[in-house]
Amino acid sequence: MNSILLGILGMGGTELTVIVIIILLMFGGKKIPELMRGLGKGMKEFKDASKGVESNPSDIEKK
Repeated sequence: MNSILLGILGMGGTELTVIVIIILLMFGGKKIPELMRGLGKGMKEFKDASKGVESNPSDIEKK
């Protein structure tokens, strides 16, 4: 699976390693988990919204 994804994107291990190092230098090791958590939360909200699933309206007002 991983090799298929790399083949589709046209990137090898060296390119991915350079990208990961650049991201680590830009954001730092402590900030990356927070960014991933926010990304996951945003994806979940988008998925719920695209399905038409809404939470309780009183929950929205509290945010």
